[in-house]
Amino acid sequence: MTTRNPLTRRALGGLAAGLLAPPALPRHALAATAASWPDRPVRMVVPFGAGGAVDTLARLFSQRFSEFANSQSLVVENRSGAGGMVAGAYTNTQPADGYTLMMADVGANVVGRELNPKLSYDPMTGFTPIMHGAILHAVMIAHPSVKEKTVAEIIATARAKPDGYVYSSAGIGNISQLAMALMEQQTKTSMVHVPYRSGSEAVTAVMRGDAQFSFPSLSSAMQMIKGGQVRAVAMGSATTDLLPGVPTVSETIPGFEAAVWYGVVAPPDMDPALADRINAVFNQIVAVPEIRKAVEETQAGRVIGGTRAEFETFLRREYDRWSQVIRAGGIRTE
Repeated sequence: MTTRNPLTRRALGGLAAGLLAPPALPRHALAATAASWPDRPVRMVVPFGAGGAVDTLARLFSQRFSEFANSQSLVVENRSGAGGMVAGAYTNTQPADGYTLMMADVGANVVGRELNPKLSYDPMTGFTPIMHGAILHAVMIAHPSVKEKTVAEIIATARAKPDGYVYSSAGIGNISQLAMALMEQQTKTSMVHVPYRSGSEAVTAVMRGDAQFSFPSLSSAMQMIKGGQVRAVAMGSATTDLLPGVPTVSETIPGFEAAVWYGVVAPPDMDPALADRINAVFNQIVAVPEIRKAVEETQAGRVIGGTRAEFETFLRREYDRWSQVIRAGGIRTE
């Protein structure tokens, strides 16, 4: 009688793979690998098109990257689509070797699974947080033809005429939509949302009169505000000398706060020593006075920096906050 070999083809395959797999690197070897990073150019994936706030920030970082990264360059690669989640899905599958990084934002890197349960990755576990890059002012803008001048007047009209207003955003789940959705929920009003592919396109929609409102980063709208093509109604989180006299939304809606933020993430399961090395490089970049000044003057914001743990805590807090808005508003990308 023949006895079946307990080592099945699958088991033999697994055994062979195990025998062929390279041994795990010891801790000192991992540390040496981290210390030598990078030894070739690094890609920075940007989840939106060229010319927007996050693209501009990434290119600011790229200007000084080589000074602190073994004279290697940081190459910006725009991968727009699906509110940033095209870039998120791509970055999530790349090797965690330090040569593919991503500029993180709230949609792709925090609430993407809430927006689309079928998303191929979980934003809260699908990346290695590296550093909180910057917080930028967000501003509610209106087309000049809108007669209502204040947030209170806009709310009153929106309550009297549900769905009578149209607002544009940089995409479903982008902070420019979430800010308006938060306003709707806190004031029990309803407006029509029209998503675009970038903040600049959303601002242009207001300028053309295709939408009455939007809530972009101030840097995306500043030129058109100064030119009179759109009007600044209120700031999302704090007043700024860049727009003197423009109040905050919270002066009318207590507790309202919305700001644009970006950070740096890497693919998941990165070696901590390498992640710390990359964090140190980007902290050196944001400490450069010219970078800080550029973010303040051209981005209407401020650099943050800090540890990986601090950025991870911030991401979790953002998830807890905005996921409630998404669920309450029934916001979906699918």
